[in-house]
Amino acid sequence: MTAALTEARKKFHQDLIERHTLSLSPSDVASNADSSQKTSVSIAFSIAKDLSAQVISEKLKGQSAGKQFEESVEVFLKDIFPLFSTLRPGNWSIENVGGSRSEYQISKYEPYTHLASLAEAIESDRNLASVLGNSYEISPDILVLRKPEPDEVINRDGNLVDSNAGRHAVIRTVNQGQPIVHAIVSCKWTLRSDRAQNARSEALNVIRNRKGRTPHIAVVTGEPSPSRLASLALGTGDIDTVYHFALPELVKAVDGTSNDEAINMLHTLIDGKRLRDISDLPLDLAI
Repeated sequence: MTAALTEARKKFHQDLIERHTLSLSPSDVASNADSSQKTSVSIAFSIAKDLSAQVISEKLKGQSAGKQFEESVEVFLKDIFPLFSTLRPGNWSIENVGGSRSEYQISKYEPYTHLASLAEAIESDRNLASVLGNSYEISPDILVLRKPEPDEVINRDGNLVDSNAGRHAVIRTVNQGQPIVHAIVSCKWTLRSDRAQNARSEALNVIRNRKGRTPHIAVVTGEPSPSRLASLALGTGDIDTVYHFALPELVKAVDGTSNDEAINMLHTLIDGKRLRDISDLPLDLAI
C-alpha cells in the first residue's frame, strides 16, 4: 500500500501538469527553464519528461504560473499536513494569502498583531515612513496557522492550567483569540537574482519584527538551476530550508549532465542540509 505522503506528492505533480504550470513547448523547453541557459534547459527538460509534462503551444505567463504554483503548494499542505497529527497535534489551518496584498495579512495573527498599529502610524506620518521604510513589511504566500486552545482541551488529561498562572501565553484562548503563525512558506516557481534576494529580505523581516517565537521560514521552488538554487539556499540565519518541487528528479537530471560545477553544487546543498524535497516539508513542519 502506497504511503499517504507519496500519494500527496504524486497528486501535487499531477496538479502542476494538468493546469499547465509545468509544461513543455513544441521545441522541448520546459516552462520553468531559462531558455537562454543550456544547462537550465537540459535539466528542466529531464524533470518535465520524468513527471510526464504535456506539450502545449504557449506556456503560462510568469505571474499566472507563480499564482498556480502557490495554489498547488497550498493544496498539497492542506491534504497532507493534518495527517501528521500524531507528531504535531493542534487545531491547524493553512491559508494562501499571496493574492491579498491589499490587506496587511500578517498583522491578523500572533506574534505580529502589533504591526497593524505600526502600519497605521507609518501611513499617517511621512517622517516615520522615511525612517522605517519597508523594514517591517511581511507579505507571505502561505501561512500555516495554529488556533489557540481552550482550557478544556489543555486540561483534558489533567488539571494543567487555571486562572492563576499562564495568563499571557498566546496558546490559550482565554488570553487571546488570534491564530498563531507556525510557519511562513514562500513559493517561487523560478528563481532569478531579484527573487532570491526578496525571499531573504522577507525572511529577515519575519525574524526581526516578531513578538514571540520565530515561525518556520521555508521556500518552495521549481527552479532547475543549481547555481540559482544556491543563491537562495546557501548560508544560514534567514531561511530555514529551501524545498524543491521535485528533488529526486532534479538530482537525476543534474547527475546526467557533464557539468561538474552544477553536480558539485547541488550535492553540496543537499549534503549541507540546505535543500530538501517538497515531501520533506510536512514532516519538518511537525517539529
